[in-house]
Amino acid sequence: MAFELERFIDDCRAAVKSGDSSRAVRELVERAVREPAALTSALGTPERGELQSLHVSDELTILNVVWAPRMTLMPHNHNMWAVIGVYGGREDNIFWRRRKDDPAGRIEAAGAKTIGPGDVRPLGRDIIHSVTNPTSQLTAALHIYGGDFFTEERSMWDPLSLEEEPYDIDKNAAVFAEANARLPTS
Repeated sequence: MAFELERFIDDCRAAVKSGDSSRAVRELVERAVREPAALTSALGTPERGELQSLHVSDELTILNVVWAPRMTLMPHNHNMWAVIGVYGGREDNIFWRRRKDDPAGRIEAAGAKTIGPGDVRPLGRDIIHSVTNPTSQLTAALHIYGGDFFTEERSMWDPLSLEEEPYDIDKNAAVFAEANARLPTS
């Protein structure tokens, strides 16, 4: 069955208006990632790490995220619910929690989850996580957010000191650029 991007976007928009939007979106993503070939056909074969915006509004952001091989994105939060569905490769997520009584806002590891092809993981509004593609292949996933991913104020944490700082989209774009620079050229 073919993946129809416009229909998927419309279905996600309708789901956001439902009473339990993240659960409804999760069901849509679960159906979509069951057929990775259809997603790849509709979205294109991943060639490099990138955040491809498929839909952005105040209520909903839909991204096609491609992680370059061995790429790691520092700990960050979203300040909104999210649903992640992998359709190629693998994401390793480390979940973090704020250390109690730490004025620097440092965090500590609190768990981990591997997400592979066909897996879907909901993330609550307050989740802090880091993402690694531990493989030598590109990883592709749908990332759906319950808000505008690009304008929401949020935080990220320095990977060495684990101290909180304002989210810096340029710093994260540099992580993608560095990872892409390591890709073999054909």
